Amino acid sequence: MARAAGTWQRRVGLTGAVVSLAAAGWLIWLFPAAHLAAVLGFGPVDGVLTISSCYEATDAQGNQGGTNCRGTYRPRAAGEPRRQVTLDKAAGPHEPGSTVEVRMARGRAHELSGYALGTWVTVTGAILAPFLALSLSFRACARDARWSHHGDYVLVFIVAEIAAVVLGVLVGVLVSIALALSG
Repeated sequence: MARAAGTWQRRVGLTGAVVSLAAAGWLIWLFPAAHLAAVLGFGPVDGVLTISSCYEATDAQGNQGGTNCRGTYRPRAAGEPRRQVTLDKAAGPHEPGSTVEVRMARGRAHELSGYALGTWVTVTGAILAPFLALSLSFRACARDARWSHHGDYVLVFIVAEIAAVVLGVLVGVLVSIALALSG
């Protein structure tokens, strides 16, 4: 029995599309998902942070990285010790002695803030974009039963990366405005 021309390209293309999207999902779950969930407020509050100081954070190149606050974290769960933690990308500077309900992700406290949400949406999109372009390329190979697409999906990758940054900025600005209006 002779196989139809291109059958193996279709199978490999479909498998590649599924594997690349699965890899993207795994990387998103591994890196930004916990932080994004904490910023968005999924799940119950993990504890209360009593602020001791706030400061403008910078990255390694000296670029502004939002407002971070240090303080004593008091877990909601009984039996866990109090400890010093950082409130990453706070909604704004908090007065020393004030308390903030926080959710924890990988040892850092989070609250809803435009800067934090914009950052984690951008990181998620930046991880997803190359795998999405690769998946679409594999899907096109499966559809057409040929491997060459003349670099069309490089353009998809570039547009997806730019869209991730624009979406992150837009979400961050809108959430910052909403938080400022709500008081």
